[in-house]
Amino acid sequence: MTAVAPRLDNYVPPTRPEPTGNARKGSKIYKQLTTTDHKELGIMYIIMSFIWFFVAGLMALLIRAELFSPGLQFLSNEQFNQLFTMHGTVMLLAFGTRLSGALPTTCCRCRSALRTWPSRV
Repeated sequence: MTAVAPRLDNYVPPTRPEPTGNARKGSKIYKQLTTTDHKELGIMYIIMSFIWFFVAGLMALLIRAELFSPGLQFLSNEQFNQLFTMHGTVMLLAFGTRLSGALPTTCCRCRSALRTWPSRV
């Protein structure tokens, strides 16, 4: 049998503060911009690569509009060449390269979590 001390007449139950969570406004954006989680970084890379994909798509629409019918010129020859070059550069460097780095970052497990892999740095 357990002995219990009698309760005093002026007993005040303990109060616990409520959890405040992240009190600062904008803390989610700050966390997103300063994260080191490979999944979140991969998602950010994928979002940026598709933003560049749509920018390059707008360039492609301008190129196709220029070539729609003969004699319809709304771009000069120099502007057309520059637009064609920028379209190719954006598709290769801003979209393709970023996406090829984003997919393994997002889908594969983090190497530091695997103890069986040799550590090559």
